[in-house]
Amino acid sequence: MAQIPGKMVLAATACLLVLLGTAGAQGGGELRFCLRTEPKTFDPLKVADDAAVSIRYLTGGVLLRMNRQTQALEPELAHSWKVSKDGRQITFKLRSGLSFSDGTPFSAEDVAYTVQQLMDPALHSPTGDAFRSGPGPVATKIISSTQIAITFPAPVAGLDRLFDQVPMMSAHSPKGEMAVLGPFMVADYRPGATVLLKRNPNYWKADAQGRKLPYLDSIRLDIQPNRDVEMLRFKRGELDLINSLDSEYFDKLASTSPQLVHDAGPSLDSEQMWFNQVSKAPIPAYKKNWFRSLSFRRAISEAINRDDLSRIVFRNHAQPAAGPISPANKFWFDSKLHPQAYSPDAALKLLETEGFRLENGTLKDREGNAVIFSIVTNSGNKYRERMAVLIQEDLRKIGMQVNVVTLDFPSLIERIAQTFDYEAAMLGLTNMDLDPNEQMNVWLSSAENHQWNPQQKSPETAWEGEIDRLMRAQAASADAKKRKESFDRVQEIVVEHAPFIYLINKNALSAISTTVEDASPVILHPQTFWNAERLTVRAAR
Repeated sequence: MAQIPGKMVLAATACLLVLLGTAGAQGGGELRFCLRTEPKTFDPLKVADDAAVSIRYLTGGVLLRMNRQTQALEPELAHSWKVSKDGRQITFKLRSGLSFSDGTPFSAEDVAYTVQQLMDPALHSPTGDAFRSGPGPVATKIISSTQIAITFPAPVAGLDRLFDQVPMMSAHSPKGEMAVLGPFMVADYRPGATVLLKRNPNYWKADAQGRKLPYLDSIRLDIQPNRDVEMLRFKRGELDLINSLDSEYFDKLASTSPQLVHDAGPSLDSEQMWFNQVSKAPIPAYKKNWFRSLSFRRAISEAINRDDLSRIVFRNHAQPAAGPISPANKFWFDSKLHPQAYSPDAALKLLETEGFRLENGTLKDREGNAVIFSIVTNSGNKYRERMAVLIQEDLRKIGMQVNVVTLDFPSLIERIAQTFDYEAAMLGLTNMDLDPNEQMNVWLSSAENHQWNPQQKSPETAWEGEIDRLMRAQAASADAKKRKESFDRVQEIVVEHAPFIYLINKNALSAISTTVEDASPVILHPQTFWNAERLTVRAAR
C-alpha cells in the first residue's frame, strides 16, 4: 500500500520527461515518465499500486471517463448510458467501428466479458470491490453488438462513475490484457528499468481539427524511486513534469523559479500508519495483543504531534488529518471530525488503563515486556522516512522504542500483503475519486486492501462488521443524504477504533516546465498528466 488507491491504492507517484517536436504536430516524440515503483501487474482488473494505476490510465479504454478537471462524467467508448431508477442496472450504447490495439474489433461481447471477469470472486479484483453492494451474481444482457445492459443484485450508488476505473478487455484477442483501447499500449517491459508505451494505432479519438490523438509517439516509463535523482533531472531540463513534488523541493524551486511550481491546494490523499492485526502474522503473541488493543492504538495517535509533521516534514504544505477523508472532498468529509490533539500525558493515562507502566523511562506491559516495535516504510521516500523519525521521537517520550525500517517497494509489499512479516507500517492512500464507493476495496473486511487485517472470511470485530454493513448500505442507496449519513458514521467508527492512524493530508504539489503546453494540474490522480493524449511541448531553444 503505498498509496492504496481509495479507490485507494498503494502509493508512489510519477514524473515525466517530454521530448516533443513542434507543438501539436503528429509524430510528437517521446514522453518520458519516471515511475517511482515497479508496476505489480499489467492486468487492469488487478491493479492496486500507483505505478500500475498510472499505466492503466494511459493504456486502458473505458466506457465513461470522469474529467479530472471538471469532475464531470463524460462519454468515451460508450456514447450514451442510462442508469435505472433503482440503481441496479446500467445500459450502455457503444460507439461502433472501434478496435483494440491489435486490430480485434470491440463490441458488447467484450463489455460482458470484462464485467464477468471483474466480478469473479476468484480474481479478488480491488476495482470489482466497489461494485459489490450485495450478494448474488451480476447479469449481462447483450442487446446488440453496440448495446448492453448490466444488472447488479442490489443497487449500486454512483454506478456510472465507477466505470471510470474499468478498462475494457478483449474477449477474443490472443494478446489478452495487452490488447487495449486507450491512447497508448505497452510495447516493452524491462523489470527494474523501463516500461515502454507506444501510440495505439487504432485509438479512436481525434482533436477538433481532425488530427488523430495522441500527439505523442511513445512514453518511456523509467523506474526510478530516488526523488533526488528525479529533481536533479528536472533541474537539468531532462524532465518536464514531476507529478508529485516533495515540499522541500517545491520551496527551493519556488524561490528561484516560481513559474515552474504549482500548488493545487489540499489533495485527496492521506498519509497514515497502522499495526498488523493478522492472526497468522509471524510476530509474538504479546505484540499482537498490543496491536489489537483499542487503547494502545488510540494512545499512539494521541502521542503523535501532527502539527510538527506538517510544519517540519512538509514545510506547511500539508495539514493534520482528521480521518479517512480529506477536507478537500467537500461533500463526503465528515465536518464533525477534527485532527487528534497532541497529548503525551493523555496517551500515558490511557495506556495505564491497559496495564502498561513506565519503569525508568521504559514503557512495559502488564507482563513486563518492554514496548518495542518496528515501523516499515518504503525506502527513498524522504518525507515518510522523516515522519517515521519524528514519530520515533514522539513515542520515545512515552517510553516506547520504535525502530524505523525502510525497504524497497517490492519487498515492502511482500511483507504487508503476502507474508505479513511486519509490526507496523507507514504508507499512504491515494483516492482516485470523490465517491466512497471507490473505497470499498479498503473498508470491506473481506477486501485485499483492508491493510491491518485483509481478506477476512467474516468480520473479526463487531465494528468491522458495522463498517461492512454501512458501506454496503450507502452503496445500495440512491439517496445522497442517506449515503452521507452512512459514510459519516463509517468515518467516525474508523477514527474511534483507529485501525489506521491518520497523520496528514498533503497538498497537491507539482512542477511543470514552461515548455509544456496544455498542462493543467488538478487534485485528482493523475494530477499533471490526466490529459496526456493532448499534451504538447514547445521545441526548446
